[in-house]
Amino acid sequence: MRVLMSDLGAFAVRAGLVCALYAIAAALVGVRRHDESFLSSSRRGVLAAAAFLTLASVTLVWSLVAADFSIRYVAQNTSLTTPFFYRISGFWGNMDGSLLLWAWILSAYSAIAVVTNRRHNAVLMPYVIAVLMGVLTFFLVLLATAADPFTRVQIPPPDGRGLNPLLEDPGMFFHPPTLYLGYVALTVPFAFAVAALLTGHLSAEWIAGTRRWALVAWYFIGLGLVLGGWWAYHVLGWGGYWGWDPVENSALMPWLVMTAYVHSVMVQQRRGMLKVWNLALIILAFGLSIFGTFLTRSGVVSSVHAFARSSIGPVFTAFLGVAMLGAFGLLLGRMDRLRETHYLESALSREGAILFNNVALVAAAAAVFLGTTFPMFTEAIQGVRILVGPPYFNQVFVPIALLVLFLMGVGTSIPWVEERLPRLGRRLALAATVAAAGGVLLLVFGIRKPAALSGFILAMFVGAVTLAEFARNAGSRRRLGESLPQAVYALFRVNPQRYGGYVVHLGVLVMAVGITASSGFSRQVEASLARDDQLRIGRYQITLQRIAPYRDSTRIGVAVQLGVANAGHALGVLEAAKVVHISSQQPLNLVGIRSSPRDDLYVILTDVAPGQVRLRVVLTPLVFWIWTGMGVISLGTLIAVLPEFRRRPGSVPTAGGRG
Repeated sequence: MRVLMSDLGAFAVRAGLVCALYAIAAALVGVRRHDESFLSSSRRGVLAAAAFLTLASVTLVWSLVAADFSIRYVAQNTSLTTPFFYRISGFWGNMDGSLLLWAWILSAYSAIAVVTNRRHNAVLMPYVIAVLMGVLTFFLVLLATAADPFTRVQIPPPDGRGLNPLLEDPGMFFHPPTLYLGYVALTVPFAFAVAALLTGHLSAEWIAGTRRWALVAWYFIGLGLVLGGWWAYHVLGWGGYWGWDPVENSALMPWLVMTAYVHSVMVQQRRGMLKVWNLALIILAFGLSIFGTFLTRSGVVSSVHAFARSSIGPVFTAFLGVAMLGAFGLLLGRMDRLRETHYLESALSREGAILFNNVALVAAAAAVFLGTTFPMFTEAIQGVRILVGPPYFNQVFVPIALLVLFLMGVGTSIPWVEERLPRLGRRLALAATVAAAGGVLLLVFGIRKPAALSGFILAMFVGAVTLAEFARNAGSRRRLGESLPQAVYALFRVNPQRYGGYVVHLGVLVMAVGITASSGFSRQVEASLARDDQLRIGRYQITLQRIAPYRDSTRIGVAVQLGVANAGHALGVLEAAKVVHISSQQPLNLVGIRSSPRDDLYVILTDVAPGQVRLRVVLTPLVFWIWTGMGVISLGTLIAVLPEFRRRPGSVPTAGGRG
């Protein structure tokens, strides 16, 4: 039975490869001969590939849960003591399984794209299928050769090695697949973009077919970044959530480019402009997603997120080079058909603000790319790896982020085509007043750091602008007899893309406030304590109540219980521990965190001696609002992907058509 499972999985991968290759051939033959039977057969080939990869994925998960150690991947990534929950996450716990996860998601997305476009985009779809299946073929060839997760071992071990202990955490159960959902979703708009270039159908038709795919990709990459930050915050034990790690950066770059793209496509749909920008952005975003996968799986960077060095790095490099040269070559070859029919009439317009936003976001991605790859280049050229640390990223990235915040506020208020400066000044006067008054209050309360002060002021400005837009447009409907709830509901119903986007902006602002406060005003203290000793940090008094042994199903060590009080009022007990993973003997810190909307109290047990312990305590303001902001972004994204409802005759327009 165990041999059967490994053979079944290997067969399913190879059958999926055959189906993908068949779908490519059938699509190209069908479009060349104008034969609908071949085109229909290519669609069935996509569905068959998805079915076989689903079978392969289920087989691997079943083998992990059943602890089938006759399969090498299972023996390396689970053990008899691994909890059920983390046996499943062994699926993406190492390179081979994570590549299968990527391929499975891509096959599922491809099947969805084929089914939802049965009656749409008839000219584009054969080429879309060919591109999607071409990318899938690359991953399936790897899975059938150098990264086969179903390879058997001759003598099965009595127990497996188990997961990296750092991955036995709920954050790592959700973070990698969430990020993959975003990475892989980029392949669909990339395929439509290449299809548009191949066919010469370069109107906004290909964008309309991929808008929701772009939003899904943007959202899941962003959610994956936040989940990764949450995991790092409560598992790694250093008191932070973002360290400009190369693998973190590799996910940030396509997210920045896609942020530019989801705004830029509105200009092409509304004004017929920025065609080259949009094609270049989606090609670049796809390339960066493959580059991020290369960084994680090749082992060329040192990161807690990366896998060990492997032989597939050069293969990924070659694939990335071919994909980017081919796509950008097509773009250059079509430049004569991409000439703008409309031009930017004024920099003081919504399309002007979006264009500046594009430049800023691409510049931010370029700065992150330079800092991330610089050690690789220095090692290749000089033989010495020169690392680029957080100071570089902060100095370069923060000013650009502040500029993007400002453009977010101006772009929300400014109309299409052209705006007069005096009228824009009047529209922004209230928001500017709110921001200025807030800035004065911040100065009074002692906020002096320029970057933090600028971030808070801009957040207040953009928040006031966004809420004013809601109030103005809801007010237009209320004057015609609608109640406030009816008016707000109608705004979302008639134009979910626009007002869902505003909710996303509010979520970004909430996150920006949390990031600004937590990165600029964190403080910490270290102290050695015996039983009943106290230390103070901020408004908290911490008392060591107990030192005791710690043991759970996979870890053993020493734990401390700490009483937490504020002005003499007991707030509860925190527990922190210093442990060793039983099977791997890897040391771990289990941190104690007391989170509130105002601040987070974060305790790390750094050392244990007879009768006393040494603690590092970090007090960080407003971390809670980073995670809350992601929740608001999730709500806004859900609204934005909903279909627009046609306005009934006589219904009330919003904002004079300025959206």
